[in-house]
Amino acid sequence: MATITIAPEILRTFLTSLFIAEGVDPLPADAISRNMVWSELAGRSNYGLERVPIHVRRLRAGVMSGADATTIHELGPSLVRVDGGGGPGQYAAERAMAAAVDRSRETGIGIAGVRASNSFGPAAYYLCQAAEAGMISMVFGNSFPKVAAHGGRLPVFGTNPMAFGAPRRNGEHILIDMATSALSGSTVTQVGNEGHELPAGIAIDSEGRPATSHKNVTALLPFGGAKGFGLSLMVEILAGVLTGAGLTKGVASIFSDFTRNGNNGHFMVVINVGRWLPIELFSERLEILVDEIRASGDGVRIPGETRWESIRRLTREGIPVVHGTWRQIAALASESGLVPPKLAA
Repeated sequence: MATITIAPEILRTFLTSLFIAEGVDPLPADAISRNMVWSELAGRSNYGLERVPIHVRRLRAGVMSGADATTIHELGPSLVRVDGGGGPGQYAAERAMAAAVDRSRETGIGIAGVRASNSFGPAAYYLCQAAEAGMISMVFGNSFPKVAAHGGRLPVFGTNPMAFGAPRRNGEHILIDMATSALSGSTVTQVGNEGHELPAGIAIDSEGRPATSHKNVTALLPFGGAKGFGLSLMVEILAGVLTGAGLTKGVASIFSDFTRNGNNGHFMVVINVGRWLPIELFSERLEILVDEIRASGDGVRIPGETRWESIRRLTREGIPVVHGTWRQIAALASESGLVPPKLAA
């Protein structure tokens, strides 16, 4: 697939200008842009430039606010509730993680729950935010229904990601970020678009039979059957029930529902490593663990390793962008009176 290349900082500046031109206030506009550029660098393009058109469409439809309206409410020494104000999930989640990190510095642990938000991109992005502060973190998020309960036929949960991160002294932090479905929705669509059949255990059709094509998928299945279902339920309780965000059908599809705000919920837990033991000792012990894992087999990869390799390479070489994707974004920029940067083939 033919691509063109753009430097990360040029892309971030351009995207920020584009979102500001679409009515987004500067701080949330910059938060979206940094999140999307990180996603591209980390090899998660399904959360990067591919989502620019859908974000613009939701802004223009008035179902996602561009205002810097996120508010933080103190619930206790370690607890905050963040109201996203119907704005970009990337901004609400970033502010929530910053608040949780601050509380963790003060009390040893910080917990932030977010409601009235929208899709927040890859959960691993916020793990990095905490890890850079020397903190362990967990991130959970609910989304619109596309996953069936174990034994069910109709979608009741989103892919409900859960993530865990730990700081490493080399800056390439441990990042465990996974959907609680057997495959993410974007991966299922990608497999179908590439002309491949879906393997068994991934999705079902309207009759509850295994779906082999993404075109007849009624619901995705949780990974590991009842185990994945249980974890998805846990995410929904933390990110949805507890925060006051939308539940199951109360969360709107970012792709197909232009009648209402997303009302996504996020939940973040941050642990101050230094309250348990000196960060230097923690780092030594973590590297002992990493070395033991690597020594267990030639094919072993540490969670997050592939992301960091991609970030290093693309920071140096530039981000590849598919021609069709860039044409869409350039057209949106032109509609807003912007001139997109010229890219190298």
